[in-house]
Amino acid sequence: MPQYKFDNRVKPQALGDTELFKPIKVGDVELAHRAVMAPLTRMRAAKNVPSKEWAPDYYAQRAQRPGTLIITEASFPAPQFGGYDDAPGLWSKEQLDIWKDIFRRIHEKKSFVYVQLWNLGRTADPALLARDGLRFDSASDGVYMSKEQEENALKAKNPQHGLTKDEIRQYVKEFVQASKNSMEAGADGVEIHSANGYLLNQFLDPLSNKRTDEYGGSIENRSRFTLEVVDAITEAIGASKVGIRLSPYGVFSGMSGGQEPEIVAQYAYVVGELERRAKEGKRLAYIHLVEPRVTNPFNKEGEGVYTEGSNDFIYSIWKGNVVRAGDLALHPEIAREMVKDGRTLIAYGRFFISNPDIVDRVEKGLPLTAYDRSTFYALTEKGYVDYPNYDECVKQGYTS
Repeated sequence: MPQYKFDNRVKPQALGDTELFKPIKVGDVELAHRAVMAPLTRMRAAKNVPSKEWAPDYYAQRAQRPGTLIITEASFPAPQFGGYDDAPGLWSKEQLDIWKDIFRRIHEKKSFVYVQLWNLGRTADPALLARDGLRFDSASDGVYMSKEQEENALKAKNPQHGLTKDEIRQYVKEFVQASKNSMEAGADGVEIHSANGYLLNQFLDPLSNKRTDEYGGSIENRSRFTLEVVDAITEAIGASKVGIRLSPYGVFSGMSGGQEPEIVAQYAYVVGELERRAKEGKRLAYIHLVEPRVTNPFNKEGEGVYTEGSNDFIYSIWKGNVVRAGDLALHPEIAREMVKDGRTLIAYGRFFISNPDIVDRVEKGLPLTAYDRSTFYALTEKGYVDYPNYDECVKQGYTS
């Protein structure tokens, strides 16, 4: 029996005749097509060092179609950004030497790579932070994502800490340093993670941000930290090497999502500020949006879908590239419509894990291999580098 099988939920459509397979310039790179690998946390690092044994192969497999944009798994710019031991960092020589190898392998396939910069904030493990003498940070003191997380923090004697202005400035500096480190190691750019309930998103959202200074209260103030990070990284490495991820309708980590009537206004303001900078000659490479189809990244497909809102508002504000992600491998008919707008790219996530050649399969309308969810975050090569290309699946006798 083959180890894996085709996913019978997917009704493939060949998208080779759509805009998805036309080239597009993103920042400084010319992509051969518009199918992007979404950032995918895989938890294969050890003490924040990427897996030397597996990670270069994993990324090279998924860069196999020339001209593909790979966005890496979320990575920590500095120890204070973290709170998980098995996610990679971007600060030590040991970490960066392995990243160099990963970037080299991606470039050997004639593909491109942006590194996603991650700050957990109140989603971190407060006990792990306490072990390393690190704060448990968020936008505001004591506004926990859950009762369970509050109990964890108090037990660890590491209560949730609202950042001071000096600490915000320090975070901005470390975002910049990690961006420089990534570029020096050979990346083509970086993606600022301001989505999915993590620290920058915690500042944007009124449920987690209860501040009364210039970083809280109004839409403009809640946006300040994210925009300061954008400005600082842009100044350091150039706007064309920077992307940003946003999730207007996300609810993971206690974010508002569609229940907040001003949520579109919040994100329209951020996007408007990015477009204003673009008109001044500092256009980001792309804005990456999580679709309301996926309001919590830990849900199974089809769960928690928000049907009363759309990300389409961005197109009337932002005139640059838009990457859209969220359950689109299962819905090629939606991807087909989305890419009719010539600035749109489609990011594939979970099915890029189980289909290293997904670009070819989407182009030709071939069946997709089902993923093994139990191995998403397992410290093993199984479910990481052992998914075969389509031809090998056929040889092994895959069925739905």
